[in-house]
Amino acid sequence: MRRITLLIAATLLAATAAMAQTTSRWGITAGANYNELHFKQQDIVPSTRAWGPQLGVTGEMNFGSLGFGVEGAALYTLKQGKVDYGSRTVWSSVGAGNETVSMHYLDVPLHLKFKYRRLGGMETTFMPLVYAGPQFSFLLHGNHSELNTYPPVNVYLDMGAGFELFERWQLRAGFNFSVGQTLHTKLLDDNVAKNRTWYVNLTWFLK
Repeated sequence: MRRITLLIAATLLAATAAMAQTTSRWGITAGANYNELHFKQQDIVPSTRAWGPQLGVTGEMNFGSLGFGVEGAALYTLKQGKVDYGSRTVWSSVGAGNETVSMHYLDVPLHLKFKYRRLGGMETTFMPLVYAGPQFSFLLHGNHSELNTYPPVNVYLDMGAGFELFERWQLRAGFNFSVGQTLHTKLLDDNVAKNRTWYVNLTWFLK
């Protein structure tokens, strides 16, 4: 019984010490993405990548001095893809051509993050970081609804790397891809697409 009591006490002390070293902060994020609508049957309709903006807020919580932490964000993201519907009779017969498909999302990424802090004092100027985790994307609007339907929620796997400058700015580049389907064509029910997205963004933390 005494050993169990000592173990519980030691665990509580360790948890209290970890919480005492926990720091959190919020910042403003802006960036751009380069998205591909990757169709299941790529030979049915040609598609190419397109750019879109990203804007929102990011929060992070760091644990101790080892560099581990978690972060979350709420980001408006416009993901687009150019689809040449006009190259196929099934769509050109209803007046569709080379269309830009636009999907407006509220993205909520949840990351595990690691910052490499052991740079002999240089980390106050420059500090590399990596991160990975799931992203939940809630559809706000999708255009060309006469041609496509869009699931209201998507789950992505998100990962990337970057660096922190002067303990205030974070510049990063990453990639995410949808686990499920992000688009269904109405005229061909089995023709579905997933988003595959490269992006860059910059976050300015308020403290």
